[in-house]
Amino acid sequence: MTIRSVTQGDAEKIAALYNHYVINTIITFEEDRVSANEMATRIRSVTASHPWIVFEEAGALTGYAYAVNWHSRPAYRHSVETTIYVAPDQYRKGIGRALYDALLAELRDRGFHSAIGGVSLPNDASAALHERLGFEKVAHLKEVGQKFGAWVDVGYWQLLL
Repeated sequence: MTIRSVTQGDAEKIAALYNHYVINTIITFEEDRVSANEMATRIRSVTASHPWIVFEEAGALTGYAYAVNWHSRPAYRHSVETTIYVAPDQYRKGIGRALYDALLAELRDRGFHSAIGGVSLPNDASAALHERLGFEKVAHLKEVGQKFGAWVDVGYWQLLL
């Protein structure tokens, strides 16, 4: 297994992994598939200032995690929103934990103060992962998104780094 920084060459594999969630789940509020070119643009944008890492095993990209600005105003510059995705056939193998541990270490090294994970609910596995890592649930927003004809809640978990 390898955890490494993302490259532009990962865009197609990341788009394929992410698109499973776009098309089949409420985990992302995105509704249309993301092209490899669009994912490459997102990678460039994120990595200009924040970490994005991938998990590889036997040549397969099976997960990724990154952080972005929590909000755009200057006073928020020490807080980030974290994102993590693991291939659906790779659950419960420790990939999410390994990615999050590496991402949080990188965020600490870069001097960030607060990490915030947003979770579309229900999502017991993601909530449990955040809590195992020391995140505390700090907010629950009701019916803030709509996907597949249903209203979806979002919870926020926060970790002071």
